[in-house]
Amino acid sequence: MLVPMSRGILATSTARLAPGVSVADVREAWEGAYAGERFVRVLPEGYFPRTNDTTGANTALMGIAVDENAGRVVVVSAIDNLVKGTAGAAIQSANLALGLPEHAGLPVNGVAP
Repeated sequence: MLVPMSRGILATSTARLAPGVSVADVREAWEGAYAGERFVRVLPEGYFPRTNDTTGANTALMGIAVDENAGRVVVVSAIDNLVKGTAGAAIQSANLALGLPEHAGLPVNGVAP
């Protein structure tokens, strides 16, 4: 999407669902996959991220919906490309290489009002 914003990436992704997969199955799979991840948050049902929500944070936010008529899952994700981008990845990698906690020096909450 091309939108007027100072920074951040907002992506909308879709995928076909296998027959018989329910909304609950999709949410359970996503929440289970990212349950232990400090820097990835699946938002509650009905909520979708804004790039401002991630400004200044090393966090990826995801909102998930199912379009039952089309048989597709829709995921809207947002990151701050300055922090979650290469700069944040470098700090995260250095932390791991040096035996420090992976999250040291990396904020998980955005700073936008």
